[in-house]
Formats: sequence, C-alpha cells, structure tokens
Amino acid sequence: MSREDLRKQAHDLDVTVWVGKSGIESVTAELEDQLKSAELVKAKFLRAARGGTSTEELAEELAELVDAELIETRGNTAVYH
Repeated sequence: MSREDLRKQAHDLDVTVWVGKSGIESVTAELEDQLKSAELVKAKFLRAARGGTSTEELAEELAELVDAELIETRGNTAVYH
C-alpha cells in the first residue's frame, strides 16, 4: 500500500495513543501492542509532552523506538504504520 493510500486511510482514524508529560518512553509498549493488531495507529502529542521540542521530532523519535514507519504528522498528531 502506498504512503498516500495510508494517509487517506488514516484520515478517519481516532487517536488511540496520547503522549503526555511522562514522555514518549511511557507509551512505547502501548504503541507496539496496537501496531501488532492494527495497520495504522494515530497518536496525539499533548502540550506537556512537547515542551520545547516539535511534534515532528518527537514523532520521529517514537517511530525509531518502536521500529515503526511514521506516515505523517499533522498539527500535534502523528500516524504510524
């Protein structure tokens, strides 16, 4: 499936992972579990998680930690495959 197809498919997905003040390390296991059962997972980065870091940087770092593909970031939300 192409990246564009995945983006279209992710459009109607609900956010199922929220990254808060505990940071990305606290959600890695949950994201890994969700990616095993779903093709796409949408995560939202709350203001407390971002601090002085951009959503894109945090999203890329989380993708590396769980060995997932970052499909896109839009606003404070990221989609993983």
